[in-house]
Amino acid sequence: MRRRFPGAENGLRQLPRTRLDWDEDYCRAVAEHFHRAPVVAPPPWLLRSYRSLQRESLEQFRAMTSAGLRVRPWRGAGEPYRGSAHLRRSVLSTRVLHVYLTSSGHGPGGESRPHPMREPSPVRIDGVRFTHNDVFRAVHDAFGHVMHGNGFGPKGEFRATYSHMRMYPERAHPVLFAEQVAQICWFYYGPHLADSRGRLPRRGEAGYLPPSERPYPEQKVVALGPGLLRDFLALFGRGPER
Repeated sequence: MRRRFPGAENGLRQLPRTRLDWDEDYCRAVAEHFHRAPVVAPPPWLLRSYRSLQRESLEQFRAMTSAGLRVRPWRGAGEPYRGSAHLRRSVLSTRVLHVYLTSSGHGPGGESRPHPMREPSPVRIDGVRFTHNDVFRAVHDAFGHVMHGNGFGPKGEFRATYSHMRMYPERAHPVLFAEQVAQICWFYYGPHLADSRGRLPRRGEAGYLPPSERPYPEQKVVALGPGLLRDFLALFGRGPER
């Protein structure tokens, strides 16, 4: 961290204490925008945003592997970690991070059309050519979850994205928001989960669908309004969490 961001260590250390004002109405609004976003050819500015995300993710990947963290493609059954606590405990004790490969799962519709995150990266490990999405998964697990102890649920993913976003140039923020926040919102609060009255059933209620049985979001390159990103950042502040 010190090598990649000289002088930023103290600021990043404060992130776990940042307050998150949770807003389910906001989550549903983001999910609705993502759900309705058309699949179109990305404009040049959006492709530049993806290129910025790719470049910085590669720099972070090189920094953490140069510091001694070993990254390996996961070839076992299922996913490599049972949850965020298992991920953090395993990485801190072994200094090995297993990556669930994009080729094993990247959401529906992902293989039928081009996507910048499925493009091959320069990284090759154990004979596997990592996609840019594989590289991003590695650095997001390391810097979004392991470093700050953020969980895999919606609040934990919001915190992980907010923390990790601070390590990217602003040009990359729109696609980081779309790839993380928008998809998390759709998975947990998407309109496909609502009942006939438009209400999201809670655990234990009729119609509730547990996360293990939910579909993953469609993989599409989308440009969501800048207001949604501003509202996401505004959810975080100083002081005790509400």
